[in-house]
Amino acid sequence: MNSIKAVLFDLDGTLADTAPDLIHALNLSLQERGIESKSVDELRYSASHGSLALVKAGVPHLDEASQFEIQQSLLAYYKLVNGEKAKLFQGFEAFLTLLDSHNIPFGIVTNKQAKFTRPLVCALGLTKRAKTVISGDSTQYPKPHTAPMLLAAQQIDCLPEQILYLGDAERDLVAAEKAGMIGGTALWGYLSESDTPSQWPSQLEFESVPALQQYFLNTVL
Repeated sequence: MNSIKAVLFDLDGTLADTAPDLIHALNLSLQERGIESKSVDELRYSASHGSLALVKAGVPHLDEASQFEIQQSLLAYYKLVNGEKAKLFQGFEAFLTLLDSHNIPFGIVTNKQAKFTRPLVCALGLTKRAKTVISGDSTQYPKPHTAPMLLAAQQIDCLPEQILYLGDAERDLVAAEKAGMIGGTALWGYLSESDTPSQWPSQLEFESVPALQQYFLNTVL
């Protein structure tokens, strides 16, 4: 594992806590329809799986047409509130600074559409620091397809086997494995009780960002 030369991150639930903004956008959509708002804690686990999954978790009793309508409204509101409350998970500023100090490039591979990714990355202060930012529509296929992973590897000029990819969803680790990268599970992310990360194809698991940093200090640097 000391062959790690670069790090790529999933965005929602791995690098940044974006659930508050996503759920705020959902609640604005629900309120205009007279539906009771949902708490962040109630739906946080769904925030990694896309806007439609978030809607389905929030209003499972509605029919698909209504859920789709709410999803479209959510996306419109999210464009307005994206980045307002989102923040890097605790410990990441120190870890990213550590990577910078050792000239280890890092980047982002997310399934979020670029029109949402770019303003969010800017709000997080990472536009100039991240060496690559690949969105869900940057290639023809999103994760778990290898296309976005391999494009990121190309842009940071690293072999896939030299890259640690961190994610908090099974598709992240499947994508990493298929691309030939070192997969790491971010256990601090948006995992639900039904998730079984021990069965995901990851080579590493990290309970926290400080644990990730300690691993680098002990093993990589």
